[in-house]
Amino acid sequence: MHENSPAPLVELRSVTKKYSGVTALEAVDFSVRPGEAVCLAGENGSGKSTLIKIISGVEPASGGSIFFNGNEYPKITPRLAASMGVMVIFQDFSLFPNLSVAENIAFGSLLSSELKVFDRSKTVLIAQKALDQIGVDIDLETRVENLSVAQKQLVAVCRALASKARLIIMDEPTTALTQKEVRRLQDIIQMLKLNGVAVIFVSHKLSEVLEVSEKVFVLRNGKKVAEGPASDFDTTKLTYHMTGKDVSLSDPGSLSKDAATLMEVSSLTKHGAFTDINFNLRAGEVLGITGLLGSGRTSVAKAIFGLVEPDSGSIRVDGEKLELGDPQKSAAAGIGYVPEDRLTEGLFLTQSIMRNVAIGRLDSHTSGYILNIVSLLDEAQSWLKKLSVKAPNVDAPVQSLSGGNQQRVALARWLARSPRILILNGPSVGVDVGSKAEIHEIIRTLSASGIGILVISDDLPELLSTCHRILVMRDGSIIDSFDRNNVNEGDLAQRLAS
Repeated sequence: MHENSPAPLVELRSVTKKYSGVTALEAVDFSVRPGEAVCLAGENGSGKSTLIKIISGVEPASGGSIFFNGNEYPKITPRLAASMGVMVIFQDFSLFPNLSVAENIAFGSLLSSELKVFDRSKTVLIAQKALDQIGVDIDLETRVENLSVAQKQLVAVCRALASKARLIIMDEPTTALTQKEVRRLQDIIQMLKLNGVAVIFVSHKLSEVLEVSEKVFVLRNGKKVAEGPASDFDTTKLTYHMTGKDVSLSDPGSLSKDAATLMEVSSLTKHGAFTDINFNLRAGEVLGITGLLGSGRTSVAKAIFGLVEPDSGSIRVDGEKLELGDPQKSAAAGIGYVPEDRLTEGLFLTQSIMRNVAIGRLDSHTSGYILNIVSLLDEAQSWLKKLSVKAPNVDAPVQSLSGGNQQRVALARWLARSPRILILNGPSVGVDVGSKAEIHEIIRTLSASGIGILVISDDLPELLSTCHRILVMRDGSIIDSFDRNNVNEGDLAQRLAS
């Protein structure tokens, strides 16, 4: 760092954190300066969340020293961290859905004031000032539950600014944003930096964090393994430090010209969602469908699985017409669907891995009215091994697993039913780079076995790494189709943006 750079706003020296003898952080040195954006990188379990919790006062350090503005504090509490201007924007934004935009933005500021009675005019004034600071126009009277994901995120940023934030920690801020919205967020981060606000940026989308960060800080297994100017890193180098191994971008391989057609989608239409959708899927083919949020890509995926009933059109599987709007009929026809939001739609989080895997095949493990637990156990253990699920045992609750391992369990549930066609909506959303590469390899392996796969994603490297063909959607229609061998990331990004 240049000798004229400001002193650190927050500095950790040899900070260690242990949980019941398990070391989550080991002698970590970390700092962030006013107006600086730091990319905090690492796989799930690397110690990122623990570091954030220590800086924000949620967890006490087991050892080491913590400094704010050059002053050492023996104990950091959430109140002390907030008074120093440390604000965390979590992935779910932690907003009050039943309150207005103005009330959400001004909440922290009003809470710390001496006011004993709610003052609407002051609330609106605080909120409008924060919105003006980042050049955003959102109706202050709108209830937050009625906002888009991107708008909710902007409200969370404004709430931090209204609370006089000097350091904003953003945890996975771009997971549910379109590319256009990501660009807007990046512009706002640049604006915050110019105003002297520091930013710690945590994301699995490495190319994005490198674009807005001055410094990169990498954790692996609780230890700092790399640190330096962002200009010294690219996604390949960053991935290597995070995983300790080379994770290269692969391609989906070739598809047999003689591959049979598994599914034919003809003139599929759902008013207000998608119009005149036509495509075929062949055995062993991985077909990508991409588009900005609102393009209709997820609605099409749900329609194929029967979760959305189209107004017109048809779907044929192996030449047989599929009854639309019936998930059970779709599953019986050999179609599986792994949703994007596995936490609320794809898994029973409090239940064991074994029960999650077996739920769709209980009839295959019964004799009369007796459930064969040994058979269930054997099948679940087999899938854990095949998909390299990292878990202590099949009795572990799914909520105890990392995002990547949860996704593997969601896959195992459907693979246990031997599907002919598998729809994967956002297959690597919220998983770290190591797990992402492994999930992509699983997709390629399933494809090689003859399963036809639909990948719904706006992650362009993911599409190029796994798909033979890529369809682009906009406003509910397919506007283009690309062969994997004739397109690159720049082409796709341009088509999405145009």
